[in-house]
Amino acid sequence: MSDVVLEVEDLSIGFASEDASRATKGGTAVETVTAITDRLNFELRRGEVLGLVGESGCGKTVTALALLRLLPSPGGRVLGGRIQFQGRDILSLDHDELRKLRGGQISMIFQEPSAALNPLMTIEGQLFEVFAYHDLSEAPGVASPEKRIRELLARVGFADPDRILKSYPHQLSGGMLQRVVIAMALLLKPAIIIADEPTTALDVTVQAQIMELLVELQREEGTSVLLITHNLGLIAQYAERLAVMYAGRIVEDAPVESFLAQAHHPYSQGLLAALPDVTRPKRLQAIDGQVPRPADYDDGCRFRDRCHRRSDVSPPERCEERPRLRNIHGEKDREVACWLHESAAREIRS
Repeated sequence: MSDVVLEVEDLSIGFASEDASRATKGGTAVETVTAITDRLNFELRRGEVLGLVGESGCGKTVTALALLRLLPSPGGRVLGGRIQFQGRDILSLDHDELRKLRGGQISMIFQEPSAALNPLMTIEGQLFEVFAYHDLSEAPGVASPEKRIRELLARVGFADPDRILKSYPHQLSGGMLQRVVIAMALLLKPAIIIADEPTTALDVTVQAQIMELLVELQREEGTSVLLITHNLGLIAQYAERLAVMYAGRIVEDAPVESFLAQAHHPYSQGLLAALPDVTRPKRLQAIDGQVPRPADYDDGCRFRDRCHRRSDVSPPERCEERPRLRNIHGEKDREVACWLHESAAREIRS
């Protein structure tokens, strides 16, 4: 059996809008599609925590929504590629198969727990609602909904589950709501949890508690986690591998330990240089320039206008072409998309 539970291949996502300025002679607005992500490739292995890192606006959340076919409608659409979950193509599933997949086999923890929960329903009602849409046969080892709910509320640190169950979301703190959402995500023992910025709205102390809890439960349940964040500190502490996104593309994929020891893509190097180091105080280095808008994306390297090493590429015009993810320096488990490493990649593949 393969260790890969989720494989994303050449995934492109876009949003359509009507452009009145380009209306046809009949007065109908022309639909324009803006690509947000461009041919993403990554895989999630059984029982691992994979970090998806990048600046705000690079396409991380859109990618997460596409994995469960939750892109905003109308407008959001998959433009091409495949999403394989345990050998099945998610993009070809029918309504019933998709319903079983969501929450049952792949769960998602959204950025803002207070927005993810229904303010008009008690926590009890929302937790039991999961079982209204899923048969217990889909979750081996789950004897009854009530037993599973109480078991998980205890595991996430609630000493008084009865009070929590009778509460409405506005009666609980942000940290408590996040614990509820984590418990909800684990109810049916999914194979994958997508955690989209799970600690964004929490203070530092609660962040650490939530992440420790999530990783502890992940190890106990044998669940794979896709951890989406812009916080490299969380990735360093909790993930085994990471994929770095920039302007809708993955530019580096590597084990966390080797990435922190030596990042290869200039953008990755810039991210690490901007991190504070308490052991060696230094002036933080900013990355010059701005991330391009999706409407301004082109086919070349999208980091080239901000890249401090562009002059090292020979010839420099190569940066006008798109670099592909390639294995480099004899390291089979890491890839980088940069023309700086083209010669090393060729040597490995020859």
